[in-house]
Amino acid sequence: MTLGRLNHIGIATPSIEKAVETYCHLLGADAIGTPFDLPPQGVRVCFIDAPNTQIELIQPLDESSPIANFLKKNPGGGQHHLCFEVADMAAAVAALQAKGATLLGQPRIGAHGTPVVFLHPRDMGGVLVELMETPEEGH
Repeated sequence: MTLGRLNHIGIATPSIEKAVETYCHLLGADAIGTPFDLPPQGVRVCFIDAPNTQIELIQPLDESSPIANFLKKNPGGGQHHLCFEVADMAAAVAALQAKGATLLGQPRIGAHGTPVVFLHPRDMGGVLVELMETPEEGH
């Protein structure tokens, strides 16, 4: 497995609308589309475009969402995860498992419509890392 480019930084927020307003007003950023729900993950998301990556704003749909638990510890929101691209999810998962990494569940379809999987923060220096399959790394 080879680490691909940083695709996005996930930011948990209690209000996507307020977060979008903040990024657009203070930093002159542009939202990509409008917020949308991902019921299987229990979240509502919206992406903010940056010249070299994206910011994924994540709001819980309800109290059962993992993001709701994050916000209980961090009521104002904050950095939730880093997402890196991989060219082949199956190969990446096999390589990580062979090296003893702890995956949080099985790969599933993420907000970009491609397979994603998360690595346990204890294996990554306390940082939650998401891997996202992209047909061609860097694109």
